[in-house]
Amino acid sequence: ERDYNIFNPINQYNPDNPNLPVNSPNAHYALSNEALAVIKSYGTANFAKQSKAFRTGLIKRQAQFQSARHFNRIPLKLPNGVEITLSPGAHNQVEAAIVTDFGPRFAKGASLLYLGDTENKDVIFEKKTLADLGCKLDDHGKFPDVILYLKNKNWLYLIEAVTSHGPVSQKRITELKQMFTPKKLGLIFVSAFPD
Repeated sequence: ERDYNIFNPINQYNPDNPNLPVNSPNAHYALSNEALAVIKSYGTANFAKQSKAFRTGLIKRQAQFQSARHFNRIPLKLPNGVEITLSPGAHNQVEAAIVTDFGPRFAKGASLLYLGDTENKDVIFEKKTLADLGCKLDDHGKFPDVILYLKNKNWLYLIEAVTSHGPVSQKRITELKQMFTPKKLGLIFVSAFPD
């Protein structure tokens, strides 16, 4: 994720503090020096030349960025044997560990009903099963990162991958309880950290 600044000639992500977590409230963008130079040349004889060079560089850098992101994807073998990849980043590394390490250890035999990705929010989204369990599916943006269902105990694990902030707050638990209020279904709240 940090390599994004190398390949993005238009704006820079947190140029004054590139180590800010992705979900930090202080995260921001700033116009790059390359883009600023083109803007400043507007109305001059150099504008056409600088603009063309900038666009050519943009296409090349975007291709490099996509190649780098594809190369760094996180492989994940799902409980059903299907192999997928998640977009690169610490958050998705924790999600992969939830599926491969936490699930088999603490929710053995559980079904994976939902898995979000920082790039694609519904990599796994078993809508019918969740609806059959009585869960509200209308507030997709507030889903936990991973949902596991252990049928033999009738437990629903609502798991948040935490890479930059503390454990799940009481406010967040209240939000999740409102979304996942099925009858006779045990809710288990988990904050998963990288270490």
